[in-house]
Amino acid sequence: MARLTLLRALSNASMLLFTWRRGTPVGTDVFGNRYYKGPARRGSKRERRWVIYAGEPEATTVPPEWHVWLHHQPVAPPSESPPLRRAWMKPPLPNQTGTAYAYRPPGHQLEGGKRPPATGDYESWTPPS
Repeated sequence: MARLTLLRALSNASMLLFTWRRGTPVGTDVFGNRYYKGPARRGSKRERRWVIYAGEPEATTVPPEWHVWLHHQPVAPPSESPPLRRAWMKPPLPNQTGTAYAYRPPGHQLEGGKRPPATGDYESWTPPS
């Protein structure tokens, strides 16, 4: 266990050093994650893009517009050309699994374990003979 912690610390330190030496800050999202770009790897034409998470490394804390930028879809980052936000669009949420806000369908053990009986509008499928 201590070995894994040491490897993680070294990996984080290596990434922070690389970011300090080669990274150009591009922007920050609503969760506090910071986004960077850097020179292309040898043999590649595309610039490198990466994120430094504000807390635990959790991919679901990357909003959709930044996710698209990380995957080289638009050229300009959302900090330079904000995405179109429609009134019906909900703000991004990180994964809620394991929290009190997680979705639990009717009949789930933590929702009482009982669900209403079928209402008669369901007809099971039987294969043709």
